[in-house]
Amino acid sequence: MERSVRERVPPLLTDLYQFTMAYAYWRAGRHQEPAVFELFFRDNPFGGGFSLFAGLQDCLQFLQSFRFKDEDVEFLLPEGTVVFARVPVMEVSGPLAVVQLLETSLLCLVNYASLVCSNAARFRLAAGSRRTLLEMGLRRAQGPDGGLTASRYSYIGGFDMTSNVQAGFLFGIPVVGTMAHSYITSFTSLQEVWPQTLKAANGENVELISRTKGLLSRVCVLLEAEPGKICEGELAAFLTYAIAYPHNFLPVIDSYSVSCSGLLNFCAVALALSELGYRPLGVRLDSGDLCKQSLEVRRVFRLCSQHFSVSTFNSLIIVGTNSFSENSMSELNKKENEIDAVGVGTHLVTCTKQPSLGCVYKLVEVRGRPRMKVSEEPEKSTVPGKKAVYRLLDTDGHPFLDVVYLAVEPPPKAGHPLSYYLREEDTSRCVTPAQVTCLWQEVFTKGQVIYPLCTAKETRAKAQSSLQTLDPKHKRLQDPDIYTVALSEKLYKLVSEIRKSSTSNGTNFLLSN
Repeated sequence: MERSVRERVPPLLTDLYQFTMAYAYWRAGRHQEPAVFELFFRDNPFGGGFSLFAGLQDCLQFLQSFRFKDEDVEFLLPEGTVVFARVPVMEVSGPLAVVQLLETSLLCLVNYASLVCSNAARFRLAAGSRRTLLEMGLRRAQGPDGGLTASRYSYIGGFDMTSNVQAGFLFGIPVVGTMAHSYITSFTSLQEVWPQTLKAANGENVELISRTKGLLSRVCVLLEAEPGKICEGELAAFLTYAIAYPHNFLPVIDSYSVSCSGLLNFCAVALALSELGYRPLGVRLDSGDLCKQSLEVRRVFRLCSQHFSVSTFNSLIIVGTNSFSENSMSELNKKENEIDAVGVGTHLVTCTKQPSLGCVYKLVEVRGRPRMKVSEEPEKSTVPGKKAVYRLLDTDGHPFLDVVYLAVEPPPKAGHPLSYYLREEDTSRCVTPAQVTCLWQEVFTKGQVIYPLCTAKETRAKAQSSLQTLDPKHKRLQDPDIYTVALSEKLYKLVSEIRKSSTSNGTNFLLSN
């Protein structure tokens, strides 16, 4: 994992102007001035009500290999935390030239990771908790690194498995996969099946072709199917694969016709495997009306289970894969179907609904003095000063308000009223939280990681737990309630003073503490 990050993000993987600014700071004798930058995004992605913060572990490993000895850099906010627009998710402090040089690399590591993680979380919400989600996007990803990043953070966001073998090796994600249509169509007759025997669970070598053909005839009688429409090459493909992987038999059954060939061939081979002591897994549907097909497939499974007295057919799974998007995933829940698992590729890893999260990295303090960007576009203005972020929870344990404080302020307390301001309002509001959580944690200082690095599985558990605490009104995929992010009274007054100063004093935006 660490070697992977070092290779992917060497110090030269940055924008040229980071070096030109660092050199100019050095020429001016300012490169060692203490400075603070923070990373945040301006709008929640996909028109939703939240995002998941991801990429922190990559950032920490990048920093460990960054070739500077005297930096004092701090990062805050645990990976996998639910976050909202305008809340700083990362703070970086240290020598001005050094923390400036980090900008592009950190944005590169956080932007896509958080975006695809949030996208995966939305797919999970659309699918519900019952259905298994398979990430299958490597072939559609933006290059090898994009594919690895997508696999890791889709898993953290809520997917259960990946088709990406390298991601499984690097990150410990469960890997899944059987066969493509090309494997099916490469066979033409049963003469291509080799070997033709399979060792049963009791150790006996059993000739499989004739056994399967006999079972296929019985299946056709049971289902009143026409044997003349069954594709022999498909049956040969199923048999060859079942002999190679008797414990992992889950073929795609729509290469020709689901009802006239694929389902019949599967049932025959699966019955043969069951007779030999193996448990077939199920089938994959990849085209057509998946809901309607799944209902028919499940009906046939139940019929075969009853007729042949094979209980394993009651636990066979049906996997659907056919360019699923967030919308089609949501529609799936509105229709009657028997799909147990869904494979998602293109719309997940390419984030087709929104290709970029839009994280930014802005200077907020130099030499202990606040800095603020006062833009002609109000939404692009920044909030000055070194900060702390607190999440307020109601009596049900649901977050309802994030308040950004100056770091020097005393933290809010549960059960005590506090005043806060919204950015667009001039009057304060008051609230009494049932619980208060400090979101930020120091994770990297003086060149050392002081926050325990988590496995993908551990981070996934944290992310799903964080999502569970969120009120359903903020998790709605369409028209969610906007989560409130506010400023403390002291921070709001600082912003107002700097705005007023910038108006009266031209470009002099600096205020003394």
